[in-house]
Amino acid sequence: MATYKKKGNKPSSKEEQIKHVEEESTTAEVFNTLDEGANRTEEWVAANQKYIYIVVGLAAIIILGYLGWQRFIQEPKEIEAANEMSQAQDYFNSALASTGAQSDSLYTMSLNGGEGKFGFLDIIDNYGSTPSGNLAKYYAGFAYLNTNKYQEAIDQLEDYNGDDEITAPLAVAGIGDAFMQLDQPEEALNYYDKAASMRSNSFTTPKALMKAAITAIQLGKGEKAASYLNRIKDEFSTSPEAATVPVYLGQAQAMKQ
Repeated sequence: MATYKKKGNKPSSKEEQIKHVEEESTTAEVFNTLDEGANRTEEWVAANQKYIYIVVGLAAIIILGYLGWQRFIQEPKEIEAANEMSQAQDYFNSALASTGAQSDSLYTMSLNGGEGKFGFLDIIDNYGSTPSGNLAKYYAGFAYLNTNKYQEAIDQLEDYNGDDEITAPLAVAGIGDAFMQLDQPEEALNYYDKAASMRSNSFTTPKALMKAAITAIQLGKGEKAASYLNRIKDEFSTSPEAATVPVYLGQAQAMKQ
């Protein structure tokens, strides 16, 4: 006949009784330790209550202050900066479509402003902490580059904090262009290389790779030039730059022989 052990029965053997007592003792010790820890925490909180309130109050003031600054100061500044940018960008775009003295004049107006509106330099000075103020550095850099003010171009493009897919590598390549115009091809090559590696897309990457390859050829670095050109051929075969790869690749390979 089947038997069963009734729940709640006392341990039958002496060993089981000892084990049961030990388990109860261990459990009691755990709870005692927890109680002691809780008591110490309560005592510490009671002793330091004043300082806790001060810390919590300061944290609340900081958070509310930041939210107020963001809402009532930063956001209006961003709107103002965006409005000011429109005229300067119009000058810049018109300069791109123009040539000669007219183009230079329009680039200068994009930098310094006109028709009662700020130029990029004014926007940088007054709204530098806003996204528009940051973007103004990008435009100012290329306005300087196109008016042959190469050190100013480098300064503005280095200050530009771009993290997108297009303008970030274009700004870095623009610094390379300025160094080329200053007859510093080694520095230019470093920036072209950086621009080619910081993003991978069919627009900016092959442009930077081609500039790097041409500069490497000018420096007599045929193997390095070939690596840039082969990357265009392998990864960006449909880009406009790919059409001229064979010409420059021949020059680079001749240097390696």
